[in-house]
Amino acid sequence: MLRTCGRLAATFAALASMPGASHACATCGCSLSTDAALGYASDALWRASLQYDFIDQNRLRTGTHAIPPAEVAALNPDAGQEVEQRTLNRYLTLGVSYSPNADWNFKALVPYVDRGHTTYGASADPLTSDEVSGATIRGVGDVKLIASYQGLLPTHNLGLQWGLKLPTGAYGGGPGADGGNVGRGYADFGSGPNRGSPVDTSLQPGTGSTDLIVGAYFYQAVSQDFDVFANGQFQAAVAHRLHRPGADYRPGHSATLSVGLRYEADPALVPQFQVNVTHRSADRGFLADHVGTAGMAVYLSPGVTASVNAAVQLFGFVQWPVYSRLSGYQLFPRWTASIGASASF
Repeated sequence: MLRTCGRLAATFAALASMPGASHACATCGCSLSTDAALGYASDALWRASLQYDFIDQNRLRTGTHAIPPAEVAALNPDAGQEVEQRTLNRYLTLGVSYSPNADWNFKALVPYVDRGHTTYGASADPLTSDEVSGATIRGVGDVKLIASYQGLLPTHNLGLQWGLKLPTGAYGGGPGADGGNVGRGYADFGSGPNRGSPVDTSLQPGTGSTDLIVGAYFYQAVSQDFDVFANGQFQAAVAHRLHRPGADYRPGHSATLSVGLRYEADPALVPQFQVNVTHRSADRGFLADHVGTAGMAVYLSPGVTASVNAAVQLFGFVQWPVYSRLSGYQLFPRWTASIGASASF
């Protein structure tokens, strides 16, 4: 039953953390556990991975239900409520890991963000296309550095993770205390009534914050063909590059929990199923949206992993949200997709 536990440790460490939640919404990012998706990669000194995530936030939700844009627009102009139309996110993340021995692994994750965003702003009902402002946000996001230690048990199937998210991506865009825009390399709206104005801070490629990351994982073979896993991770901003009064922004704390089952009858083609839960607190600071950035979501994620050879693996997953409880009015996806590849050398 424990035929794979010794090999799992290097795999969990090598793929310990893939892209987190999209900055455009508290709970609609990629919560897939990629370490479990590639749970049977062989031990290797070096490993490289590439993952593509597609997240189309195309419907508004509040609380636990969807809400028509016209109903949100009916709150205007008195409430000044923004009516977002769509946020289309595409992430490409390069991961490189190094395992000096069976107990330790060190990994760097470098994401590239390609995001399109449209909004009606604070327009009142009826909404028209003339009121839509659009922006394209592209650039390298915030790099993650993750260390994993899995020497707690002889089977190496229980491990701890910790690391940092660094403020490498463009960030900012809101007004500072002196009325000028603050941040570094931020994107502006390219069309519509808001053309030339900075896009919301939470939609930029980076957050400007240094975040602490801690996590843990456990894995167990439960029969000849079935393996189960559970892992969790917590991320919190502990410092920020914008230190001017009135120009601060800190993303909310985020937590993810994933549990899953893998069917190993044929090691070359492994169907699997995950349940992913994500929770995020509200963003903080003068540049933050304090209302529409907190929430919780649960996803069901079926997928498959295929081994091309002993060194190369491919995987694909679809995530369906089955429950959400969101604060304010947030754009949310009907489904998300992730594909990727991993190679050891």
